[in-house]
Amino acid sequence: MRGENIQKDISSKYGIFLRKYGFFYLLILPGLIYLIVFKYLPLAGLTIAFKQYQPGMGFQGIFTSQWVGLKHFRKFMGSYYFGEIMRNTLMISFAKLLLGFPFPILIAIMLNDLKNKYFKKFAQTVSYMPNFMSWVVVSGIIVAIFSTDGAANNVLNSIGCPPVSFLSQSSSFLKIIIISDVWKYAGWDSIIYSAAIMSIDPTLYEAASMDGAGKLRQIWHVTLPGISSVIAITLILRMGGILEAGFEQILMLYSPAVYDVADIIDTYVYREGLQMANYSFSTAVSLFKSVLAAIMVLITNFLSKKVSGEGLW
Repeated sequence: MRGENIQKDISSKYGIFLRKYGFFYLLILPGLIYLIVFKYLPLAGLTIAFKQYQPGMGFQGIFTSQWVGLKHFRKFMGSYYFGEIMRNTLMISFAKLLLGFPFPILIAIMLNDLKNKYFKKFAQTVSYMPNFMSWVVVSGIIVAIFSTDGAANNVLNSIGCPPVSFLSQSSSFLKIIIISDVWKYAGWDSIIYSAAIMSIDPTLYEAASMDGAGKLRQIWHVTLPGISSVIAITLILRMGGILEAGFEQILMLYSPAVYDVADIIDTYVYREGLQMANYSFSTAVSLFKSVLAAIMVLITNFLSKKVSGEGLW
């Protein structure tokens, strides 16, 4: 009898809990299914990085193919392309971080100081809009402007200058890649900083103003310290993607002429995996990149906690 009463009590509590929160769990369910199907189940495929998998083996080949250990990792790290690919990936990523990380903070600060609410909404809309354009569209705009018969060369021709192959020259290609990335994401990334600025107590600005602090000193002594925790967390998350470098963007714009500065880990994996069908090797390269990204997050989080006391955990 006592066992039956306990079971009924537990069933009653679960029934009350599901009636109260069941709808919210239903809302979570699609996202949970997405994570399981597209994020967790594919992890089983990582084992082919340590095996000699052949395309014709099918799904069963993931488990039955020959185990080769670290062969593919050694092949990648000993290849001719390893140094060039790592250099290009880190160079592009850190350049984007150097320019793209502080720029959203600057945009958020400037938008916060706008007094005309209509112009403020217009400026926010204009800065957010590029984020909703796919890299296919943005790349089409870039090609239309910087190709040999594009708008930029038409202007150069009109003033008697020879045409320039912007997308085929290493130096100009890198500038286009970095500037277009900052232009596309800076406005959208500024949203989180704008929200953090709005949470700062207005009396702090009033006190700073009464102490004689001008606008720049208020930004330095009130605004930036007030959003320092958000800045630290965002930086840690950005460091986790430091080896991404912008696969879609570069894939749409690069060519063999700029491989020496534009070929990154993801484009190399794309060529080896999808075009050359070297699935085991490309999986090993991708896993290598993921492990390095995780290490970067751990290091950045450790340094952030040491310097500012803020971190993800």
